[in-house]
Amino acid sequence: MPGNETRTRPDAIAAPKLLTIVGRSYFPIAFVARLPYAMVVIGVLTLVVAGRESLSLGGINSAMVGLGTAIFGSFIGAAADRWGQRRVLLTIGLLNSIALIFMAWVVFSPLPDSVVLLAAFAIGATAPQVAPMSRSRLVEIIMSKLSGPRQQKTLNGTMAYESAADEFVFVFGPFIVGLLATTLHPVAPIIGAVIMTLVFVTSFALHPTGRAVVSTSAQPRVQAPAKELFTFGVFVIILGVFGIGLVFGSTLTALTSLTNDLGRPEEAGLIYGIMGIGSAILAITVAVFSPRYALWARLLSFAPLMLIGAVIMASSTSMATVVIALLLMGCAVGPTLVTLFSLAAERSPIGRSATIMSMAGSAIIVGQSVASAVNGILAEEAGTSAAMAVPMAASALVLVAGLLNVFVGRKARKRDLVHS
Repeated sequence: MPGNETRTRPDAIAAPKLLTIVGRSYFPIAFVARLPYAMVVIGVLTLVVAGRESLSLGGINSAMVGLGTAIFGSFIGAAADRWGQRRVLLTIGLLNSIALIFMAWVVFSPLPDSVVLLAAFAIGATAPQVAPMSRSRLVEIIMSKLSGPRQQKTLNGTMAYESAADEFVFVFGPFIVGLLATTLHPVAPIIGAVIMTLVFVTSFALHPTGRAVVSTSAQPRVQAPAKELFTFGVFVIILGVFGIGLVFGSTLTALTSLTNDLGRPEEAGLIYGIMGIGSAILAITVAVFSPRYALWARLLSFAPLMLIGAVIMASSTSMATVVIALLLMGCAVGPTLVTLFSLAAERSPIGRSATIMSMAGSAIIVGQSVASAVNGILAEEAGTSAAMAVPMAASALVLVAGLLNVFVGRKARKRDLVHS
């Protein structure tokens, strides 16, 4: 009996220990704070189409949001690594709110389209990197506060939750945009994003964990050289996450084109949500995977499944088959995203975790923006069948990243053997 107690006690306290450290308010605040980031691409598209009556201009503006994020997202993460998340998030959150309000006004103003494009770029450039900063914050807390054999399991479970949360917001963010735009006004999603940014991004910035992360490394803050951010191992992760973003954007656009052909365009978000439900559920289950199920093997297990689902969707002739294909894709997307972010945590150079997580988080929204714009034009020019093939190409890119990652794993294993 005493032996059993000492054996089970570490396992019993490991799971709630992270929650004890961060507090019960952390996860709800961090969850809602990432919603505006997931809403802006579709929100800008909806607003511009309504205000300027141009689908192509709306797609270009979505791409501009992604371009702004691509250029400045990593710098925001690097700034957080250098000066702390709190100061950076408070500043960026305010600037992003101003950019969103300006967009809500300028779309209906007589100013030229170029000013609208500038506003969209500013929204992307100032997008608060809540999801990657949450990952970085939690990884640093786990690595510094938790120890022993349960540390890796806690890390896996946390990355699983974070990816499931991302799945939820990236799938249901467009649904919220559609609901607000339909029931209220096309500008409502933008105003909603402003309110959520001011309230929840600010709350996330001011949360005690933001101060705790800085204080744990406040003595002399050690940072790896910036060149360590540009390794082949990091490139593979960014490529894979970018592919997931392409899957998100191209799938939603293809479904919009399909449902528009059927005369029911309002159903696109609902059908798209089918993929998100399966994805979020499977992402959570990653937490119970055995540590022996290596990350490189997980990536090679689920990426082909995603591609198979995309192939079925591209070749389907009925909505029932499309739904089955989306379920299959969803079962693969969640675990793949968890695995990629777990690899990102594993390969983050010292003191650069927020930068790496921001690079990966930016890659999702860039992929989503590019796919939304390109696939929207493709659907208009070449039809729905052409648009349905793009998720297949995006899934293939994720599989390529998985295959390339095998070489990174081999190098790491060889290095470990040499040092041992």
